[in-house]
Amino acid sequence: MLAGVGVSWYTWLEQGRDITVSAEVLDAVSRALRLTDPERAHLYLLAGLNPPRPDVPADAEITPQLRRMIDAWAPRPAVLRDRYWNLLVVNDAARAVFGYDDTDYNCLISFFTNARYRAMHVPWTDVAPAVVAAFRADAARAPGDPGFDRVIDELSAASPEFAELWARHDVGAPEQAVKAVRHPDAGELIFDTTTMTVADRPDGYVVLYDPRPGTGTEDRLRLLDLAPNVVVPVPG
Repeated sequence: MLAGVGVSWYTWLEQGRDITVSAEVLDAVSRALRLTDPERAHLYLLAGLNPPRPDVPADAEITPQLRRMIDAWAPRPAVLRDRYWNLLVVNDAARAVFGYDDTDYNCLISFFTNARYRAMHVPWTDVAPAVVAAFRADAARAPGDPGFDRVIDELSAASPEFAELWARHDVGAPEQAVKAVRHPDAGELIFDTTTMTVADRPDGYVVLYDPRPGTGTEDRLRLLDLAPNVVVPVPG
């Protein structure tokens, strides 16, 4: 009664019979049973549906441990971003290597509107379609999510190039990527890029940039003096 479904149908659901169940019904059952978020996700999986993304407040705290890990990756670049590609934490190496400044708050928006960041991607016009296709793939996992809509609307108004690429409806597959930039001081830098989900913050993605062996990137990074700041305790 609380879930608004028939007793027989609910019994078949518990028995795992081959019936069609919608996300709306699963949500109603979850509320009636007062399931936690992990239990609700498990119910979706049992029914053969993709679990909903957990709601994470926009002002959710970023743990000091996570910040330390991002900073400790220096002299290699690292960032923490959310599902909308908003930048949550950027280490000093990422700022120096990619040209991020205090006004940069979203990877995709910076890719199209930050002149320094854009100029270092050579050739930028070859890279841009794949970047937009990857963002569309992420947005497709949450249709109707206003967070994605805000990024798309803002960037469409600011960049005709983005608007044209977005209208192509290309979709990219998630994969380990290679990021190559031409830094004005350090020269050509080539990184293997690995993106990892943060277990205790499902909307958080750590992006680590590792110098590709044999390219001289690690040596050229030393030109930028990006060693992490280490505080050494003074005895006594």
